[in-house]
Amino acid sequence: MSESPLETPVQFLNGVGPERAELLHRIGIQTVEDLLWHLPRSVLDLTDVRPVNELEDDQVASVCGKVVDLDARTISRGRTITSILLDCGDGFLKGTWFNQPWVIKRFFQGQLLMFSGKAKKRSGKWEMSHPQYQVLEEDLDNPQGLILPKYSLTEGLKMYQIRRLIRAVVDEYAHLIPDYLPEAFLQEQSLTPLSQAVIQMHKPQTMEEYHAGVHRLIYDDLLEFQLALAMRRRLWTCVDNAPLLKVTAKVDARIRRLFPYDLTDGQNQAIQEVSDDLGSGRAMHRMLQADVGAGKTAIAIYAMLSTIAGGYQAVLMAPTELLAVQHWETINEILKESRVKRCLLTGSLSASERKATLEQIESGEQQLIIGTQAVVQKDVKYHDLGLVIIDEQHKFGVMQRAHFTSDQNTPHMLVMTATPIPRSLCMTQFGELDISVVTELPPGRQPVITSRVSTNPQRKKAWDFLRAQIATGRQAYIVCPSIESGDEQNRRFSAEEVYRRLQKSELASVSIGLVHGQIDREERAEIMSQFHQGDIQVLVSTTVVEVGVDVPNATLMVILQADRFGLSQLHQLRGRVGRGVHQGNCFLFSYTESEDALKRLSAMEETNDGFKIAEADFQTRGPGDIFGTRQHGELPLRVADLRRDEAILHETREVALRLVEKGEFDQPRFAPLKVRVLERFGQLMDLGQSG
Repeated sequence: MSESPLETPVQFLNGVGPERAELLHRIGIQTVEDLLWHLPRSVLDLTDVRPVNELEDDQVASVCGKVVDLDARTISRGRTITSILLDCGDGFLKGTWFNQPWVIKRFFQGQLLMFSGKAKKRSGKWEMSHPQYQVLEEDLDNPQGLILPKYSLTEGLKMYQIRRLIRAVVDEYAHLIPDYLPEAFLQEQSLTPLSQAVIQMHKPQTMEEYHAGVHRLIYDDLLEFQLALAMRRRLWTCVDNAPLLKVTAKVDARIRRLFPYDLTDGQNQAIQEVSDDLGSGRAMHRMLQADVGAGKTAIAIYAMLSTIAGGYQAVLMAPTELLAVQHWETINEILKESRVKRCLLTGSLSASERKATLEQIESGEQQLIIGTQAVVQKDVKYHDLGLVIIDEQHKFGVMQRAHFTSDQNTPHMLVMTATPIPRSLCMTQFGELDISVVTELPPGRQPVITSRVSTNPQRKKAWDFLRAQIATGRQAYIVCPSIESGDEQNRRFSAEEVYRRLQKSELASVSIGLVHGQIDREERAEIMSQFHQGDIQVLVSTTVVEVGVDVPNATLMVILQADRFGLSQLHQLRGRVGRGVHQGNCFLFSYTESEDALKRLSAMEETNDGFKIAEADFQTRGPGDIFGTRQHGELPLRVADLRRDEAILHETREVALRLVEKGEFDQPRFAPLKVRVLERFGQLMDLGQSG
């Protein structure tokens, strides 16, 4: 036998033989401790279940009973009525469903059910119309007043079996669960002791008890994650071999003279925060959040030129060649009077061009390097790298920070996004970074007018408006949800099909271009150049134009099947228009009347504030879809939900930062918690030096 009773294999427990042990093994339960931590996924609250003789007419109630009769029949004009009669011990209750004949297939004689709904007494008999129902286990003789845990199962394992087993294990072993939080800390934070929390989740006497147990586990989940982030933040900020880059008044004035416009207050605030980091002697790790059109590129240029003025190289890495080229053109325009040596490093360079560029980077001749992931290839060696800027960092999946770090020098790091990020994600996915936020638009920039288009008259009006805009010399985007589609219903909205159709119908007299991810990079760059120069009047595209594309003369965007896009992505797309002095318009073509779609598209009509839109998107779609893919939103959380538990997230973040920054977390009393954090996150977050 094992030294700790908690490590007792489940096959040695009363009532568990080899066959049942094998079933438990299938769901990851090997030991007593595993059983204790096989927490319920939810509970069924039967505390409000009433006997039939206590029902009140027209009042909502819950009643339990066994099925004694089932009936389904057709009444007038093909309508159906389905009835299920329950024997509740002290009386009968009938549940009825109209025009849902399939319901009867879910019930059988002797089945134990709970009906919930508004009770009505008709001809002396109690009925519920379309009640909600819950199937109960056969072993519950009198379920009234109980709160029943609901566990994950496997084929062959019954709910009542695992309930009985866990109930017995909780009674005998739960008090042995060690608590890794100090008792004084538990009292300070008003937390339930861990063993008590586990008992309250498995055997709650009230829903308040259950929620108190859940709160403790959510708190622990988020606290451990926030502690890991705080430890990584401490590791990064303690690095003192970063370049010391003091931005003097002379350098500041010289840089500002290059901009053909005055910077906004928001940009100046962000520049001050970045300059303070560069001059601290410690490696900067900052995220710059700027709403669409708020001018994050100007802040990046300022930071790079400050670095170059200090004698170091600066790198700007973009997620796509399209965006890298856009940055290259923008920066070249700003630096046309500057002597700063700069280069573009992408996968499109020929072998000889790449070789020459790499030699110039290694020698230090090239001071400002713009590129894609090509800038982090193994053969790229920097002379003296002082600053790395990663644009739209979430599109890389993970930050390739290690490539830029050497024993002699750790460059400053600035990550940028024009996708406003909800508060909860800022405190989790980017919790180790300092954050600068810019929301103010440049002077003269007008909010884009957004309109939902869902009827044929509205669609005709939108196309007429587009033609009128083109006639005045403006340009337009038409964004499609896919390149091609094998689905007949969606094919007419694919980029290829829309491009072909518009040339023959709505826009037959207009110069139209097509761009998407499957078009050759050189051809795509040529098409974008023609659109930028005005040779192409209307650009049909997929979401490749989502970020970075800047054509001031483009004032109109039509997004087809807009209901298929998330709010944050729609906001990014909308940000491609109205970037000049002319009013921008965005038409959201929708072909569905679903409540969720209407709600999302209405939010786009109501506000141009990307941060409000990001919060709305987060609440409706969750963290996994904010950046358009499930992968980028996954977080290593066990029981916490960022939407539901935002208040606890704020609380644990403050506690974690205090414990780590003040050194309390290094005290012996927190040693068990530190071990848990390192076991869970040490490798994932590269906390090896924090042991």
